[in-house]
Amino acid sequence: MSLLLVGLSHRSAPVSVLERASLAADTQAKLLQDTLAAEPATEAAVLATCNRIELYADVDKFHAGVAELSTLLAQHSGVGLDELTPYLYVHYEDRAVHHLFSVACGLDSMVVGEGQILGQIKDALALGQELHTAGRLLNDLFQQALRVGKRAHSETGIDRAGQSLVTFGLEQLADGGDTAAWARGKRALVIGAGSMSSLAAATLARTGVAEIVVANRTRARADRLAEILNQPGSTGTRAHAVEMAEVSGELTRADIVVSCTGATGLVLGAEAVADALGLDHVPAREGSGLIPAQSTGPVRLALLDLAMPRDIDAGAGRLDGVRLVDIESLAEASADAPMAADVDRVRTIVADEVAAFGAAQRAAHITPTVVALRTMAAGVVADEIARLDGRLPDLDEKQRAEITQTVRRVVDKLLHAPTVRVKQLASEPGGAGYADALRELFDLDPQTVAAVSRADLNDPNRGRS
Repeated sequence: MSLLLVGLSHRSAPVSVLERASLAADTQAKLLQDTLAAEPATEAAVLATCNRIELYADVDKFHAGVAELSTLLAQHSGVGLDELTPYLYVHYEDRAVHHLFSVACGLDSMVVGEGQILGQIKDALALGQELHTAGRLLNDLFQQALRVGKRAHSETGIDRAGQSLVTFGLEQLADGGDTAAWARGKRALVIGAGSMSSLAAATLARTGVAEIVVANRTRARADRLAEILNQPGSTGTRAHAVEMAEVSGELTRADIVVSCTGATGLVLGAEAVADALGLDHVPAREGSGLIPAQSTGPVRLALLDLAMPRDIDAGAGRLDGVRLVDIESLAEASADAPMAADVDRVRTIVADEVAAFGAAQRAAHITPTVVALRTMAAGVVADEIARLDGRLPDLDEKQRAEITQTVRRVVDKLLHAPTVRVKQLASEPGGAGYADALRELFDLDPQTVAAVSRADLNDPNRGRS
């Protein structure tokens, strides 16, 4: 079996395509189950974020696997295969490992060095474990990716190469100025109470906004976020929660709006924003034949849309006095961001970790064969001792134990050097064939080897950190 990755991201596809291809949580679960039901795959995991959708699988056929995974992504994303295919990338074996490790370190993020991706990788692994679609290979891969990402952030200054999307987005709203000075004393409305919205609220509080209003479809989650923001010893920003139905009213009092929900449609239309600002008209949609109004004059309302698909109508950004920053504009702004010198150090870490992961996987591949060989040898010893008992029934227990121990030592010494050496050879590039050679030379039962592999895979302690 071999690792295969098929996916698309902000680097390969326009935001409009990513927006349409985004996967809801229940769709991700169905995609994993259908991938496992497909013939080429025995394991599957999906990494779905606001700017990437990647399907990882352990497959036995490369070309069939690429075709099947591409088709499944198209079916579950709702974007036709013909339209989706030009934007898909494929990575296989070490290249797939290298890609995921780079993603975990923030090297492939829209804003280089951001740490949000580690939580998303952790969520992807948790979903695969919950649905039992992540087996030995993908458990090992994603666990290692998390360790590599943490190592990159702790051993280098990759964090200085960029910031989280929230911080970067607020900097764009502040037009590159001092974010804290720009935000101090303002009123903010945060729509959504998930991880990204919570990060946005905490970041706004640190910048010194006077008040944060949280709106969420589930009121209890909004209340909880507001409670956290109001905890003793916090920044001093006042926070309270409202129902989603109250968003229109809160818009009239807000200076900053940050939205990141899981909604499939718009949460804020241009008309609602225009009404909140008391404007008589909204920009016409593209293709209407009318000339859209352009945002001019001082900024009265700053909008940050971190959702994918988008929460805020792009037309709102053309209203007078409105500045809108969304995923698409963040991608454009970050494309020219300077790269920190630490990025090179992280790339070295990734290369070293990819080599180590490959060696460990190749060594692990031969372990069941070595265990089966030693099991067979132990069986031979047991059979010979039983025959010896039949020929020499008068042996006392001490004599029998000594003979048994001697025979076992002889067998262990004969097997020690070749099994240690074969593990070393198997860990090197091109060493995968040593397991097959060992099985052939010693005529090992394939079912015995498979049983060892299954026992290792079902170990409840495997893959837990």
